[in-house]
Amino acid sequence: VASYEKHGFGLNLMELRESHTPIGMCGLLKREELPEPDIGFALLPDFCSKGFAFEAAAAVLHDARERLRLQRILAITSLDNEASIKLLERLGFKFERVIELAADREPVRLFSLDHSQQ
Repeated sequence: VASYEKHGFGLNLMELRESHTPIGMCGLLKREELPEPDIGFALLPDFCSKGFAFEAAAAVLHDARERLRLQRILAITSLDNEASIKLLERLGFKFERVIELAADREPVRLFSLDHSQQ
């Protein structure tokens, strides 16, 4: 709620349309360590690899471009999260570099999507 009040965006519950069963979350975050908002998504294991993350992330990106008028969106993944890397690439994100968000945390891959270049 605080993120929505401060930034106008945050994480959204993902649920099945027919049964309203919660299956995960997807949305935008604004981390202090990153200069622009980043997209995040997580699904319960039974709902992975079924297209739900792509559908939700595409809707979040559409809202970011159309309503929020965000020009650039970031994304981070663990170094070996091939499923998320492939999803980000399908959505149009480009790998930038490996970064550390904090000295005591594992390195992550940083991706970006620039709406002004689409």
